[in-house]
Amino acid sequence: MSPEQNQLALRLAKQIDASGPISVSEYMLAANEEYYNKADPFGADGDFITAPEISQMFGELIGLWFADIWMRQNRPENVKYVELGPGRGTLASDALRAMRRFELNLPAHFVETSNALKAMQQKAVPEATIHERIAQLPEDGPLFILANEFFDALPVRQFVATDAGWRERVVVRDHGNKFIAIAGSQAVDELVPMDLRGAPAQSIFESSPQSSDAIYELSARLSNQGGALLIVDYGYAHPGLGSTLQAVKTHEYAEPFENPGNLDLSAHVNFLEISNLAKLRDLRVSGPTEQGHWLTALGLNQRAEALAKSSPARADEIMTARNRLASSEEMGSLFKVLSITSPDWPSPEGFAQTAI
Repeated sequence: MSPEQNQLALRLAKQIDASGPISVSEYMLAANEEYYNKADPFGADGDFITAPEISQMFGELIGLWFADIWMRQNRPENVKYVELGPGRGTLASDALRAMRRFELNLPAHFVETSNALKAMQQKAVPEATIHERIAQLPEDGPLFILANEFFDALPVRQFVATDAGWRERVVVRDHGNKFIAIAGSQAVDELVPMDLRGAPAQSIFESSPQSSDAIYELSARLSNQGGALLIVDYGYAHPGLGSTLQAVKTHEYAEPFENPGNLDLSAHVNFLEISNLAKLRDLRVSGPTEQGHWLTALGLNQRAEALAKSSPARADEIMTARNRLASSEEMGSLFKVLSITSPDWPSPEGFAQTAI
């Protein structure tokens, strides 16, 4: 789609024509803000399906994971459930229901900026308090924080190795007025780790300052208030080179620099950086481990069998969902799970397997 065919593309084109290139990070931020404010992107009729939309088992096991930590911590009072970017609210509804089975009744707090999604979240979890920013979360009592496919949607900066040094990757318009990404003109060697300075030309290094800011803020909360943070996302445990920016539309991969605002843009999460930032606060980091291993350790197979036994007509559907969540050919290996907990809280379950 040419820039003239949607309002965001037109605005970005005017901005670039008037003021020059914009960073990939600026482009991704504008595109995702527009995208998530327009409609419901989830489910079979949307652009992609997340784990809680596949099966209730995913949210239930997360709820049980939090309940287990709570019980082993001698049932502290004044705990809050926090979810970052909670989608339709499906996961929160399932997790909170599972926690209530163990007499853990938590007030829910969501961090969400999309007005379209806020309306759905309030229907799914009517009692939830919705905030625009992490800074608005309550400052009293421990926090049980969940971030499922949250960090992958935060914008990334991309840096390109050239013969003249590292340059930030920027978005311009080509002769056909299409958006393309090229190496900018300003030297940014100081923003690239020292061990990557000699990388081959055209190598791409990514960083996500917004992700780092969020982890730094959340780590301070856990350090001061206690609790646990659970991150489920796709990403890498060791630093590497290459662009991970991708776009999805109607369950198919698309070109990231076409049709901004009508595609879901995401990038792989740097679990190593997240872990290191948390460790600066002397927090316990567990994982990352593969989603399939983690769910299986928490009892996914047993839960699937119990659901299939109670609903024989849905047995095939339930087992198919189990496989989608845990199989290495599906989401089981692609998605990783990382936990960050206060050091004086119990070691969390599901991470017995050696971290990746």
